[in-house]
Amino acid sequence: MPAQKKSAKLLHCPTCGMIVRPQDEDFPFCSDRCRKIDLGKWAVGAYKISSPVIDPEVLEDLGGLGTNRGGGSHE
Repeated sequence: MPAQKKSAKLLHCPTCGMIVRPQDEDFPFCSDRCRKIDLGKWAVGAYKISSPVIDPEVLEDLGGLGTNRGGGSHE
């Protein structure tokens, strides 16, 4: 039985959709322009991390965000 060649999965630039190859200089983008457009979207807040940090150890490392660590009691 002859060896079958694996079909290459087509990869697309996340900005414009053009087909890119892993060997391309700007991979995973098709060009430096598309890379900068994507960076700009992160900078203006168009992209967001989908889930909040809920690990207590991570929150403690961040300075207790989300916890009442002021020491003062409101009784």
